[in-house]
Amino acid sequence: MQPTETWQESLQRLLPLYGHRNWIVIADSAYPAQISPGVRTVAGHDDHLAVLRRVLHEIDGARHVRPVITIDSELALMDEADAPGADAFRTQLNTILDGHPVTAKPHDDTIARLDAAGQTFSALVIKTTMAMPYTTVFIELDCGYWDVDAEKRLRAKVEG
Repeated sequence: MQPTETWQESLQRLLPLYGHRNWIVIADSAYPAQISPGVRTVAGHDDHLAVLRRVLHEIDGARHVRPVITIDSELALMDEADAPGADAFRTQLNTILDGHPVTAKPHDDTIARLDAAGQTFSALVIKTTMAMPYTTVFIELDCGYWDVDAEKRLRAKVEG
Protein backbone atom coordinates (compact mmCIF):
# COMPACT_ATOMS: atom_id res chain seq x y z
CA MET A 1 0.00 0.00 0.00
CA GLN A 2 1.20 3.46 -0.83
CA PRO A 3 1.22 5.92 2.14
CA THR A 4 -1.80 7.94 0.95
CA GLU A 5 -3.70 5.10 -0.68
CA THR A 6 -7.28 4.33 0.40
CA TRP A 7 -8.45 0.76 0.89
CA GLN A 8 -10.38 1.06 -2.38
CA GLU A 9 -7.23 2.11 -4.23
CA SER A 10 -5.28 -0.72 -2.59
CA LEU A 11 -7.93 -3.19 -3.70
CA GLN A 12 -7.95 -1.83 -7.26
CA ARG A 13 -4.16 -1.98 -7.44
CA LEU A 14 -3.70 -5.39 -5.82
CA LEU A 15 -6.59 -7.45 -7.18
CA PRO A 16 -5.12 -7.72 -10.71
CA LEU A 17 -1.84 -8.88 -9.12
CA TYR A 18 -3.46 -11.39 -6.77
CA GLY A 19 -4.17 -15.00 -7.70
CA HIS A 20 -4.85 -18.29 -6.01
CA ARG A 21 -3.46 -18.44 -2.46
CA ASN A 22 -3.71 -14.68 -1.92
CA TRP A 23 -6.20 -13.41 0.66
CA ILE A 24 -8.44 -10.40 1.18
CA VAL A 25 -9.86 -10.04 4.69
CA ILE A 26 -12.66 -7.74 5.84
CA ALA A 27 -11.99 -7.39 9.56
CA ASP A 28 -13.68 -5.82 12.56
CA SER A 29 -12.03 -2.87 14.29
CA ALA A 30 -10.37 -5.00 17.00
CA TYR A 31 -8.70 -7.39 14.56
CA PRO A 32 -4.96 -7.58 15.31
CA ALA A 33 -2.25 -6.28 13.01
CA GLN A 34 -0.37 -9.41 12.00
CA ILE A 35 3.40 -9.45 11.54
CA SER A 36 3.66 -12.08 8.80
CA PRO A 37 5.65 -10.45 6.00
CA GLY A 38 2.92 -10.83 3.38
CA VAL A 39 0.01 -9.56 5.47
CA ARG A 40 -0.75 -5.86 4.97
CA THR A 41 -3.36 -4.18 7.16
CA VAL A 42 -5.15 -0.99 6.15
CA ALA A 43 -7.77 1.04 8.00
CA GLY A 44 -11.02 1.05 6.07
CA HIS A 45 -12.88 3.70 8.08
CA ASP A 46 -16.06 2.37 6.46
CA ASP A 47 -19.05 0.17 7.23
CA HIS A 48 -18.13 -3.51 7.42
CA LEU A 49 -20.89 -4.81 5.17
CA ALA A 50 -20.38 -2.02 2.62
CA VAL A 51 -16.69 -2.95 2.38
CA LEU A 52 -17.60 -6.64 2.01
CA ARG A 53 -20.10 -5.84 -0.76
CA ARG A 54 -17.50 -3.81 -2.66
CA VAL A 55 -14.76 -6.42 -2.27
CA LEU A 56 -17.03 -9.24 -3.45
CA HIS A 57 -18.24 -7.12 -6.36
CA GLU A 58 -14.65 -6.55 -7.47
CA ILE A 59 -13.68 -10.21 -7.06
CA ASP A 60 -16.82 -11.42 -8.83
CA GLY A 61 -15.96 -9.10 -11.72
CA ALA A 62 -12.43 -10.48 -12.03
CA ARG A 63 -12.04 -13.39 -14.44
CA HIS A 64 -8.82 -14.69 -12.94
CA VAL A 65 -9.92 -15.33 -9.33
CA ARG A 66 -12.91 -16.53 -7.33
CA PRO A 67 -13.58 -16.18 -3.60
CA VAL A 68 -13.34 -19.03 -1.10
CA ILE A 69 -15.00 -17.54 1.95
CA THR A 70 -14.51 -18.45 5.60
CA ILE A 71 -16.45 -16.87 8.44
CA ASP A 72 -15.99 -17.35 12.16
CA SER A 73 -17.96 -20.32 13.55
CA GLU A 74 -18.34 -18.34 16.78
CA LEU A 75 -20.64 -15.88 14.99
CA ALA A 76 -23.50 -18.39 14.79
CA LEU A 77 -23.28 -19.01 18.55
CA MET A 78 -23.27 -15.39 19.75
CA ASP A 79 -26.35 -14.34 21.72
CA GLU A 80 -28.08 -11.09 20.87
CA ALA A 81 -27.91 -10.19 24.59
CA ASP A 82 -24.10 -10.37 24.53
CA ALA A 83 -23.68 -8.77 21.12
CA PRO A 84 -26.57 -6.42 20.32
CA GLY A 85 -27.15 -6.38 16.58
CA ALA A 86 -25.74 -9.88 16.02
CA ASP A 87 -29.03 -11.24 14.66
CA ALA A 88 -29.40 -8.40 12.15
CA PHE A 89 -25.74 -8.72 11.16
CA ARG A 90 -26.07 -12.46 10.52
CA THR A 91 -29.15 -11.86 8.37
CA GLN A 92 -27.43 -9.17 6.30
CA LEU A 93 -24.23 -11.21 6.00
CA ASN A 94 -26.15 -14.25 4.74
CA THR A 95 -27.86 -12.08 2.12
CA ILE A 96 -24.54 -10.66 0.90
CA LEU A 97 -22.82 -14.05 0.82
CA ASP A 98 -25.73 -15.82 -0.90
CA GLY A 99 -24.47 -17.63 -3.97
CA HIS A 100 -20.90 -17.93 -2.69
CA PRO A 101 -19.51 -21.05 -1.04
CA VAL A 102 -18.97 -20.29 2.65
CA THR A 103 -17.27 -22.33 5.37
CA ALA A 104 -17.43 -21.56 9.10
CA LYS A 105 -14.31 -22.32 11.15
CA PRO A 106 -12.99 -21.20 14.56
CA HIS A 107 -11.57 -17.68 14.40
CA ASP A 108 -8.12 -18.62 15.72
CA ASP A 109 -7.78 -21.46 13.20
CA THR A 110 -8.41 -19.16 10.26
CA ILE A 111 -6.05 -16.50 11.62
CA ALA A 112 -3.36 -19.21 11.89
CA ARG A 113 -3.99 -20.22 8.25
CA LEU A 114 -3.71 -16.59 7.16
CA ASP A 115 -0.54 -16.18 9.19
CA ALA A 116 1.00 -19.23 7.51
CA ALA A 117 -0.07 -18.04 4.07
CA GLY A 118 1.45 -14.63 4.81
CA GLN A 119 4.89 -16.23 5.04
CA THR A 120 4.82 -16.89 1.28
CA PHE A 121 1.84 -15.07 -0.23
CA SER A 122 0.30 -11.61 0.01
CA ALA A 123 -2.85 -10.74 1.91
CA LEU A 124 -4.76 -7.50 2.29
CA VAL A 125 -6.60 -6.98 5.58
CA ILE A 126 -9.13 -4.14 5.55
CA LYS A 127 -10.12 -3.11 9.09
CA THR A 128 -13.60 -1.62 9.18
CA THR A 129 -15.52 0.34 11.79
CA MET A 130 -17.35 -2.84 12.94
CA ALA A 131 -17.47 -3.10 16.74
CA MET A 132 -18.78 -6.64 17.10
CA PRO A 133 -16.62 -9.72 17.63
CA TYR A 134 -16.33 -12.65 15.22
CA THR A 135 -17.56 -10.72 12.20
CA THR A 136 -14.37 -10.99 10.15
CA VAL A 137 -14.82 -12.39 6.65
CA PHE A 138 -11.77 -14.19 5.28
CA ILE A 139 -11.56 -14.52 1.50
CA GLU A 140 -8.91 -16.84 0.16
CA LEU A 141 -8.63 -16.38 -3.58
CA ASP A 142 -8.66 -19.36 -5.89
CA CYS A 143 -8.19 -19.62 -9.63
CA GLY A 144 -11.22 -18.27 -11.46
CA TYR A 145 -10.80 -20.27 -14.64
CA TRP A 146 -9.75 -23.65 -13.21
CA ASP A 147 -11.84 -25.59 -10.73
CA VAL A 148 -11.22 -28.31 -8.15
CA ASP A 149 -12.61 -31.06 -10.35
CA ALA A 150 -10.36 -30.14 -13.28
CA GLU A 151 -7.37 -30.10 -10.92
CA LYS A 152 -8.26 -33.56 -9.58
CA ARG A 153 -8.49 -34.98 -13.10
CA LEU A 154 -5.15 -33.44 -14.01
CA ARG A 155 -3.46 -34.74 -10.82
CA ALA A 156 -4.81 -38.24 -11.54
CA LYS A 157 -3.19 -38.11 -14.99
CA VAL A 158 0.09 -36.80 -13.55
CA GLU A 159 0.19 -39.57 -10.96
CA GLY A 160 -1.17 -42.26 -13.30
